[in-house]
Amino acid sequence: MAIVPGAVLRGHEGELPPLLRPQPSAAAARAASHPAHAPLLQADGLTLEYATAERLVRATHRVSFDVHRADRFVLLGPSGCGKSSLLKAVAGFIEPREGEIRLEGQAVREPGPDRIVVFQEFDQLPPWKTVLANVMFPLLASRRLPRGEARERALDALARVGLASFAQAYPHQLSGGMKQRVAIARALAMQPKVLLMDEPFAALDALTRRRMQEELLSLWDDVRFTLLFVTHSIEEALVVGSRILLLSAHPGRVRAELNSHQFHAGSLGSPAFQAQAQRIHSLLFEEHEGDEKEVAG
Repeated sequence: MAIVPGAVLRGHEGELPPLLRPQPSAAAARAASHPAHAPLLQADGLTLEYATAERLVRATHRVSFDVHRADRFVLLGPSGCGKSSLLKAVAGFIEPREGEIRLEGQAVREPGPDRIVVFQEFDQLPPWKTVLANVMFPLLASRRLPRGEARERALDALARVGLASFAQAYPHQLSGGMKQRVAIARALAMQPKVLLMDEPFAALDALTRRRMQEELLSLWDDVRFTLLFVTHSIEEALVVGSRILLLSAHPGRVRAELNSHQFHAGSLGSPAFQAQAQRIHSLLFEEHEGDEKEVAG
């Protein structure tokens, strides 16, 4: 058989040989293996431990939960229940003693730009950089964007949190609430798959905290990012969260998972809000036999 230059050999039924068929990209392969309806983030049987000078401490015991795209998922529990440890494990900072964390079906084994953390400390911004430079920094350090595009995205993120006019200010010139807004803008500019927030408003006064909660929800309405949020405040969990995972006292075990999408800042003081807050308090602090997960609406 003569072979004509530039011709493509096909099988008997006109199909391309396997090596000549178009191959899907790695991203397309991941998307195909992770259906859109599947959870974005999965924590499966997580046991977390850390060592002190005296002993090995178990922070959580076989905790499982799923976070779907655009969820506002809250980890709620008393101090010492391991909720911050769970968030750090999702971020890739802590390796589970038992269980696995999966993001889009892929095991999480180290930190990555697809998971960005906002902490509660105000000093998380390098003080020698301007507000704009702070927001640009991770975009440039990770080489995700050239400088011009990084500047445009940073300015857009600052505009979304209402700080465009403070782009050339320095952190010491900002209030605590403004610093947290810069930290949120910096995180959102990276366009992570999951935004992780570890009690980000805990150090703020009550009025600023309430305003920041409202601004976070307004930002979520605009961007619809996926949020994993840690708090020990029942009221904050109900306002911020669309779903809440309740954790027992040390070591943290799952008490219940509740829907809370029906509540918002305007619900504070309403009979339904107060009833749900009391229910959560009972689930968290009253004695229960066993630690089985309850799913409730």
